[in-house]
Amino acid sequence: MAEHDPSAPALFEIGALAPAPSTTRATPSFMDLEDPRYAYMFGFLQADGHLAPGTGRKGRLSVEINVRDIAILREFQQLTPYNSSITERVRSTNFAERHHSATWTLCDLEARTRINGLGLPYGRKSKRITPPRVEFSRRDYLRGIIDADGSIGHTGQGLPFVSLTTASAAVGAYLCRYAKVVTGAARQIGRNARDGVYNVVYTKEAAVQLAEHLYYPGCLSLARKRTAATSLASWERPATMPVRPPGRRWKPWEDRVLLALDDDIASAAELGRSKASCSVRLWRLKTGQVPRPEDVPPGT
Repeated sequence: MAEHDPSAPALFEIGALAPAPSTTRATPSFMDLEDPRYAYMFGFLQADGHLAPGTGRKGRLSVEINVRDIAILREFQQLTPYNSSITERVRSTNFAERHHSATWTLCDLEARTRINGLGLPYGRKSKRITPPRVEFSRRDYLRGIIDADGSIGHTGQGLPFVSLTTASAAVGAYLCRYAKVVTGAARQIGRNARDGVYNVVYTKEAAVQLAEHLYYPGCLSLARKRTAATSLASWERPATMPVRPPGRRWKPWEDRVLLALDDDIASAAELGRSKASCSVRLWRLKTGQVPRPEDVPPGT
């Protein structure tokens, strides 16, 4: 499971699942994260924004995205009571010969100080971001994260999915905790061995429920992802598709049997598990991927 900072007082508090009404405060202050719009904006900035320091009072916050999503940058500009600009450019990248992007730039020191204080670090930040440590509208914040760094749609087999790719252990773990409350689907995250990021994926009913919860009517979001989220609602499980039962957790006594027999076929017969399950668990025990039974606290 992902590591997290024990000094964070509210890092994994789930709180109310319903969004805060937009009329909670007549005139919310800039980046008041109890306001759903600012909570979404902050999540998006954490995932896709960049705070660059400068000499003296100089510096800037910028967000560069595909020009097709420029409407969200205009929303950010309207929500920001400081001078900011939106520019466009076309350039060649590693992924496309002609990439047309839009960039929102905010230089005001007071605004940057506020955003930095809420948890958007200067410089490289992908592994350092965490959910806010002040009260915030939780599902709006997560929708901002997913709009920036996630995906929504249907797999090649037509199955609905919602996914997030993040380098932040805290953000990945928070999504897992929150989504479990919403959908009942449990996820445990681990860094991808190839590029060191976390990939959190929900499919089928869990994806439908999570998308419906995050992308509620009238919410601030990327139009194309809101459309994709709405499209998931029409999915129904085919009658021929069985429902997979919840995973059976390994108990310390089962691990002891597995290690003592040191044979996946014999262990499968003894424990009433599949050969594949025993083989993977045995490998994880031997390679230190999971704690050995003698390292597990009594009563676990």
